Amino acid sequence: MKSTVETLSPTRVRLDIEVPYADLSDHIAAAYKAVGSKINVPGFRKGKVPAAMIDQRVGRGSVIDEAINSALPEFYGKAAREHSVLVVGRPEVEIKEYVDNEKLVFAVEVDVRPEVTLPDFSKITIEVDDLEVTDKDIDEQVDELRARFGTLTTVERDTKDGDFVTVDLTAKIDGAEVDGGKANDISYEVGSNRMIDGLDAALIGMKAGDVKNFQTQLVGQKDDEKGDVEIKLKAVKERELPPVDDAFAKLASEFDTIAELKADFTERLKRVKSLEQGAQARDLLLKKMIDDLDIPVPEKLVADEVNDHLEGEGRQEDAEHRAEVDGQVRTSIKSDFLLDAIVKAEEVQVNEVELTEYLIRSSQRYGMPPEQFAQQLQDAGQISQLVAEVSRTKALAVVLGRVNVVDKSGTKIDLEALRPQTQPATPVESAE
Repeated sequence: MKSTVETLSPTRVRLDIEVPYADLSDHIAAAYKAVGSKINVPGFRKGKVPAAMIDQRVGRGSVIDEAINSALPEFYGKAAREHSVLVVGRPEVEIKEYVDNEKLVFAVEVDVRPEVTLPDFSKITIEVDDLEVTDKDIDEQVDELRARFGTLTTVERDTKDGDFVTVDLTAKIDGAEVDGGKANDISYEVGSNRMIDGLDAALIGMKAGDVKNFQTQLVGQKDDEKGDVEIKLKAVKERELPPVDDAFAKLASEFDTIAELKADFTERLKRVKSLEQGAQARDLLLKKMIDDLDIPVPEKLVADEVNDHLEGEGRQEDAEHRAEVDGQVRTSIKSDFLLDAIVKAEEVQVNEVELTEYLIRSSQRYGMPPEQFAQQLQDAGQISQLVAEVSRTKALAVVLGRVNVVDKSGTKIDLEALRPQTQPATPVESAE
C-alpha cells in the first residue's frame, strides 16, 4: 500500500491511498464467501458456490463493491497511523480508480486536530478574588444551624415569605386534570421556589382555608402555553429560631461558647473559599489560554455537533439558540484540543487509582452506585472518554501549578493543594 497526505487547512487533510490488488485478495475472498452465502444455486451448498458461478449470477462488480467497502476502513486507518494523522469527525471517502487484478485508488478527506503552540506558563498571571470571610458569612452559617433546631408554630394570619404551609394542589390543562397533577398535604416553605413557577407569589397573603387559582407553565407544555393550578391552603406555620447564645452553641455543636462556634465557622469558610480560589484560578487560566491562543476548529465538526444538539432539543429552526450553541461547541472543542496538547506535552499519565476516584465522584453526582455507573459507561463505549477527561483535568492542574496566581489585593496564592498527587492519601477501597 502506498499513501500520501496533503494538508488542506490547519484542521483538515487529504489522504491519497493506492492499494495493490494483492492486498485486497483477502477481502475479495471474504466478499465471495459472503455473497455466496446469500444465493441459492442448484447443486451447490450455501457458501460453497464457485466464484465463477457467483460472477455469472450477481456479477463480479457486486463482489468487488463489497470487498472495497470492507477494505476501506482498514487501509484508511493504516494510512492515518502511518502519517500520524489525529483524526476527529467522520471521513469523506472518494473512490478514484479501480483496475481489476491491479489496484484500488481512493482519497479520504478528514478533519484533524490542529497543532497547538502552548504558552510559557510561568509568564501567565491569573487574578482571583480575595479570600474574605465576612460577618455576614458567619451569620449565614449560624442561621443555617439555628434553622435545624427551630420549631414550627401554627399561626392565624396571612402567609408571608419564609412561612411553612400545608397545601392541596391540583393542576389542569384545558380543564382536564393532568396525570399526576393532584397532591394533598404538601409541606412547603414559602419563598424557596422549589416547586412550580407562580406558587410562591400565589401563597403570599393567603390564610388557612383560602383557595386560589393561578396560571403557569406545566411540564410538557410549550413556552407560550399555560395550565391552571388550584391551591387550597390548609395550615400556616412560622419557624421560631433559638437565640444566638452560649446555650445554643452547647446544644448545636461540640463548643461551649458562641464565640468558639463562630471561630470554627470562620476557619471552615476559609478552607472553602481557598478551594473556590483554586477553582476560579483553574477556570480563568483555561479561559485565558482559549482567548489568547489561536486554536482553529474544524467547521464540519462544529456543524455536526450543533445540528445533533439542536435536533435533540427539537430547535433546529431557532437561529438565536443555534448561534448560542455554536459558540458553546467551539469553546468546548478548543478546550479539548488545548488540554489534549498539554496532556501530550507534559506526558500526563492516568493511573487506575485516579480513574477509580474520578469514577466514584462522577457516580455520586448521578446518584448511582460506582459499579452500576462503570457498567453503563462500559456498555456505551465511553471508558476512553472518561480516561480523556481525567487526563485533561490532571493536565490543567499540572500547568496551574506553574502560573502566577494572585488575589485582587496583590497577594500571591499558593495552590499547591490543587496539584495532582502521584499516590492518594487514602486507599481506593475506603474512598466511598
